[in-house]
Amino acid sequence: MKFGVVVFPGSNCDQDMIDALGGVLKQNVVKLWHKDTDLQGVDFVVLPGGFSYGDYLRSGAIARFSPIMTEVINHANRGGYVMGVCNGFQILCEAGLTPGALLHNNTQKFMCKNVYIKKQSNSTIITQNVDAALALKIPIAHGEGRYFDAPDAIKKLNDNDQVLFRYCDAQGSITKESNPNGSLENIAGVTNAGKNVFGMMPHPERAVDTNLLNTDGLSIFNGLLQLGVLS
Repeated sequence: MKFGVVVFPGSNCDQDMIDALGGVLKQNVVKLWHKDTDLQGVDFVVLPGGFSYGDYLRSGAIARFSPIMTEVINHANRGGYVMGVCNGFQILCEAGLTPGALLHNNTQKFMCKNVYIKKQSNSTIITQNVDAALALKIPIAHGEGRYFDAPDAIKKLNDNDQVLFRYCDAQGSITKESNPNGSLENIAGVTNAGKNVFGMMPHPERAVDTNLLNTDGLSIFNGLLQLGVLS
């Protein structure tokens, strides 16, 4: 399977994602510039973290209108896989590819630290290989990561098994204290109704290397491999 990692002005996690997919998982990865109008035949599009367009207006609000996003949206609407991490998740929400919005952290501070997340969905390729009993230690680095939506929309997410991960403590308990940014119901990641577009604020690509003493993110990526999604 061929991955495309989109690079926007201000992206700073694109190489981390390329190293995880190409270096660790040995997959075919190409960079897609934000002005491109061709996805180069990729099967899976990744929108990486960073500060696209300097996070002016709202994070992801300008990147959502980059030329490449027309093709990303078409790809998703055809059932193609798309994943957005951190700023990439913000762009997905701005583009309407994932539900909800990412607001300023309730602390009004930029948060950069390791947190714990726990799998919630059993029906997506990104979570099926993750042990539901484990708390995964995954880094965050964001100022606008507070997931928000209307109460009826949150209920729909839960009813449709669209919540990918929730913030938890090291023991796997989902508590108010383990929520780093004030996200509703500790939500750390969601999928669309078709379950082919995935957005999450934590950075699994920063937790795949033994040199960093953290490989908890591998189960998220390895789920794709074991399900035969990649070749």
